[in-house]
Amino acid sequence: MAVVRLHRFRVARADLDQLLAQRRTLIDAIRLVHPGLTETRLTRLEDGTYLDTWRWDRAEHMLAAVAAAQGVPLVDATEALMLDASVLTGEILDETPDQVV
Repeated sequence: MAVVRLHRFRVARADLDQLLAQRRTLIDAIRLVHPGLTETRLTRLEDGTYLDTWRWDRAEHMLAAVAAAQGVPLVDATEALMLDASVLTGEILDETPDQVV
């Protein structure tokens, strides 16, 4: 069953471009090594925080990628740009796919 990993954080305006570039590099690298990362979405919320949603096809794929990311310099450098960061993981129970008419 599909799962999502949600990262909520703030970032200094001066660091946003760097965070975006490092995030893209991380996503590309993770997809090369770990199957199952099906979607990522970064949203700026109305309170100025960011919500980074990573969708995985299975929890096992997500857990393997999270474990492998521990201590990787680019992961640590990207996380260092995130202020007041928190992480949640959830299982997708119901969703409505886009419909083409």
